[in-house]
Amino acid sequence: MVGVEWIVEAHGCSPDGLRDLSVLRTLFAALIDDLGLHTVGEILWHQFPDAGGITGLALLSESHLTCHTFPEHGSICLNAFSCRPRPRCDFESRLREYLGAQRTIVRDVARDYIAVRGGA
Repeated sequence: MVGVEWIVEAHGCSPDGLRDLSVLRTLFAALIDDLGLHTVGEILWHQFPDAGGITGLALLSESHLTCHTFPEHGSICLNAFSCRPRPRCDFESRLREYLGAQRTIVRDVARDYIAVRGGA
C-alpha cells in the first residue's frame, strides 16, 4: 500500500490574500474537495499579529492538510498527505485563482508502508 504526500510552495502571491483567513478557508475547502478528502472536526487556524501570516491545519480521515503563509515574502507552503493513493489536484491553478501565485512548485512523494522483504 502506498500513500502520497504533496509538498507545495507558491511564490508571487498576494500579501493581502496570505493574511486573509476567509481566502485560506476557501482555498482549503477547494483543495479538500478536489482531492476527495474528508475533514475530522474543525480546521484549526492561527493568525499571527500585525502583518503576520496564517498557519492552518486540517485533520483528515486520510491524514492532513497544512499551510503556513509568509505575506512578507509573498509565499505559502502547503503540505497534503493521503494514506491512500489518489490523483493530484491542480495546485497551480488553485493557488493562482485564490492567491494570485505566479510560480508554484509541487513535489510528489510516494509513502510506502510495507517494508521491503530482505531490507532493513
